[in-house]
Amino acid sequence: MDAIQGKHFSITDPEGVKTVIYQVNKTEKEFLKDSPKYTVERLDHTEEIVGNYNKKTFYVGNPQKEGNRILILSFAKDKVVINNGILEADKVRISKKPMPFKFDTIYSEQAEEYKEVNYTPNLKRPISIIDPETTEEVKPVLYFDEKTNEVKGKCKLKPYKSYFVFEIREENGKINLVGGSPEITD
Repeated sequence: MDAIQGKHFSITDPEGVKTVIYQVNKTEKEFLKDSPKYTVERLDHTEEIVGNYNKKTFYVGNPQKEGNRILILSFAKDKVVINNGILEADKVRISKKPMPFKFDTIYSEQAEEYKEVNYTPNLKRPISIIDPETTEEVKPVLYFDEKTNEVKGKCKLKPYKSYFVFEIREENGKINLVGGSPEITD
């Protein structure tokens, strides 16, 4: 039997809160020239109901020796609390100051709107679009843009609905989360 490699950790959500966790990946050197410095990858999880709480166990498939940087998004009514941490050898260290983030609703009377997403050559993306009600990601449909010679994705967004979008960027030597409602382009 093959051994399963990786790490896992659990969190417990109170009633009315839904938490999702992303791993922040630094782009490999061979892709850095034409790609964002960081990409995000949503961690798989399992759920278990414990009383009035929802216990989630998250899994990291490739633990790094220096630790895996994680981004924790806890969605509640009309807001998201953002936190970050590092999964180390035998523990998860989480920052002591979570950042509440209020986001706006996108209003459009169009039947369909699209948000375009660029990908790295190894098909990783720098941003994620999340439906805050379900905490599910809006999955892009991939296509090859012959004009720019790049793989891109288009996310189909519904009218009269709010979305949470975030991107990891490096500014002034610090890794920052840039988030909010997406700007819609045709």
